Amino acid sequence: MWNAEKGNQTAITEVVLVGFGTRLELQPLLFLLFLMVYIVTVSGNLLIVLLIASDRHLHTPMYFFLANLSCLETCYSTIILPPMLANWFTGERIVALRSCIAQYFFFGTSAGAETYLLAVMSYDRYLAICKPLLYASIMHRKLCLQLMVGTRFDSFLFNIIITYMLAQLDFCGPNVIDHYFCDLIPVEKLSCSDTSVFDVVLLLFTFVFTVAPFVLTLTSYACIIASILKIPSTTGRQKAFSTCSSHLLVVCIFYGTIIIVYMLPDTPTLRDLNKIFSIFYTVLTPLVNPLIYSLRNKEVHKALRRVCHKFC
Repeated sequence: MWNAEKGNQTAITEVVLVGFGTRLELQPLLFLLFLMVYIVTVSGNLLIVLLIASDRHLHTPMYFFLANLSCLETCYSTIILPPMLANWFTGERIVALRSCIAQYFFFGTSAGAETYLLAVMSYDRYLAICKPLLYASIMHRKLCLQLMVGTRFDSFLFNIIITYMLAQLDFCGPNVIDHYFCDLIPVEKLSCSDTSVFDVVLLLFTFVFTVAPFVLTLTSYACIIASILKIPSTTGRQKAFSTCSSHLLVVCIFYGTIIIVYMLPDTPTLRDLNKIFSIFYTVLTPLVNPLIYSLRNKEVHKALRRVCHKFC
């Protein structure tokens, strides 16, 4: 696909990422802003991982899933932000097509794993609130490990298939991507091949890794809310809801922005709006994840105090 010619059209080997426009006076400000976001995101998520790993009081299924979520959020940020910062720093917006497809593969694998991880976390909260007596026997260590391995393996397998099919397409131009990273749909639009089969597989992929986990998450929270409303005391309802409100907030931000991005039509007027909403689930969600779980979680506060006391 890289050197072939199709009629009078030559296969492209490089693409141009438009990013957030061509206004050079804004690039230093955007560079510093996103550099700070990346540093805070990675530091916050790694801090959560280290706290959970070092404090035995946090060795529970809920915090095991939270540590895995923080790892995925770190991967998200590292896949997208450093290449974008490097392009701003050097002023070079040209990216090899191979590298562009590779970036999508790593991004898609992380995104697919996170959708099911959020569903697993909602199921964990459902068991803790709706079936507390059976929680320890159902959500044991072996099941937690199987769920984590399963989410990553399924996402890896599906993205291998999607990426392989994408690499087999002919790319004849134009070679301009009006986005700040190599997302799947903008890259597909560069192809001059028949993408009907690819679109069918992509539709299946979207259902498996977006609709299905979203329905599972909504079902879990519907059961959780129904159980909370049956609690007679106001204090009991508040305590039960506080255990899942942080995760519910992350789910709303993540899925809400994804649905908006992929439901809005791809028109020149809405393209910039799509890029802004894409920032929410690629940049903002990894940033607010450690803030939400640290500011609203008393166990994390206690663990942080114990670690600080231990070192001081």
